[in-house]
Amino acid sequence: MTSSGSDPAPSDHATPQQGMPEVNGLTADDIRASLKAGFADFLARPMMSGFFGLFYAVFGILFVWCLVWLGAVWMVIPAAIGFPLVAPFAAAGLYEMSRRLARGEEFGWSDILNVMSSQSRREMGWMAFVTLFIFWVWFYQFRTVLVITLQDSSFSDLDGFLNTVFFTPEGWIFLAIGACVGALLSAVLFSVTVVAMPMLLDREVDFITAMLTSVRVVRENPVVMLGWAAIILVTMLLSMVPAFLGLIFTLPILGHTTWHLYLRAVSPVEG
Repeated sequence: MTSSGSDPAPSDHATPQQGMPEVNGLTADDIRASLKAGFADFLARPMMSGFFGLFYAVFGILFVWCLVWLGAVWMVIPAAIGFPLVAPFAAAGLYEMSRRLARGEEFGWSDILNVMSSQSRREMGWMAFVTLFIFWVWFYQFRTVLVITLQDSSFSDLDGFLNTVFFTPEGWIFLAIGACVGALLSAVLFSVTVVAMPMLLDREVDFITAMLTSVRVVRENPVVMLGWAAIILVTMLLSMVPAFLGLIFTLPILGHTTWHLYLRAVSPVEG
C-alpha cells in the first residue's frame, strides 16, 4: 500500500490505541514530498524552527569542547559520529510544530515547550533511555576497539590522535573496525526510532509498540528507509563541518520532514 500524495491528518493523542498500527508501503516520492513539506514547515516558522537547530549546534560545540578540555581526545570521533543518532529525540519540538501547522492551529513558544516538557511523563522518556543506552554502547565499543588496535600508539592532543587514526596502518584498521561497529549500532538505533519518536508524541501507545512499528516500517521499506537514513547521515555530518552551525538549518528541516514521513509510513487511527 503506497501512501497518497497528501499527508493524512494526525490523530489526537487523548485516546489510547489498541493493537499494532498499520504500516504503509513507501516510495522515493514519499521522501521527496516529505522533504518538500518539511521545508515548507521550516519557512512557516523559521525563527522557532531555527532555535531548535541552534540549541542542538551549541550543545554539540560545548560537548566537543568539554571532551578536548578534559583531555578525552579519543572521544571526539565517536561523539561526532554518534551525535546525529540522538537527533530524533532532540526534534520532538519540531514534530509538535509540524503537527499543529498541519491542523492550522496557532501556537507560541509556551505551547511547544509545554508539550516537550510533558513528554517526560509519557513513553518518550523510555525512548530517551533506549537512545542514550545505545549511544553509551557505541562509546564503550569504540573505546574497546581503540585499546585493541592502537595500544602501541601514543598521542597527547587532538592533532596527534587524528594523525594516528588517519595516517598509520593501525589507525586504518581502527577506522575499518569502528566503521563496522558504528554502522551496526546506527542501523539498530535508526530502525527503532525513525518512526517511534514522532509516533509517541502523536499517539497514546507504549514505547515497545512504537519501536516495533518503527522496525516494521524499515523492514517493509528497506530501500526507501536506507535512502532516508543516508540523507540524514550525510546532511548531518556535512552540517557539523562548519563548527556545527549548519545544524541551525538542516536539523529543523530534517525534523519536520521526519514527521511528514511518519504520517505517510503509519496509517492514521480509524475514527
